[in-house]
Amino acid sequence: MGSAAFSRIETILARLDYGADLLDAIAQVAREHRVALASFRAIGALRRGRLSFYDQPTADPHNRTYDPMELEEPLEIVSLLGTVSLREGEQSVHAHACLSDSQGRCFGGHLERGCTVFACDLVLDGLEGPALERGCDEVTGLWLWESF
Repeated sequence: MGSAAFSRIETILARLDYGADLLDAIAQVAREHRVALASFRAIGALRRGRLSFYDQPTADPHNRTYDPMELEEPLEIVSLLGTVSLREGEQSVHAHACLSDSQGRCFGGHLERGCTVFACDLVLDGLEGPALERGCDEVTGLWLWESF
């Protein structure tokens, strides 16, 4: 286990554009405000969703498998949490979401590109502290923070 202390340097509130890809829109807000390290949360609704679930039994760093969930219907963003940090030197957004359908059934998982925004309020907390870079973890096959 590793840990480090960080300070919140600014909080950015954003309304994401109708029709935007959710992951790309979050990354765009971080870029526009020159935020390389952040935590964020959001609520709102999607026209369609795309999540995935990491297949732990096949967690091989050379053969990572995420099982996709295509949700081709209007959805509420019940919860969206994530981070912005560096991966291979580039800014990267990592998020997990809980989405609900019109019957209140919830679907959760790793947020993927392909989520189309209907309406979304984003709260992004820019952080200051040691640089965090994600690297491929040999045990899990996941891109985890390696800077600690």
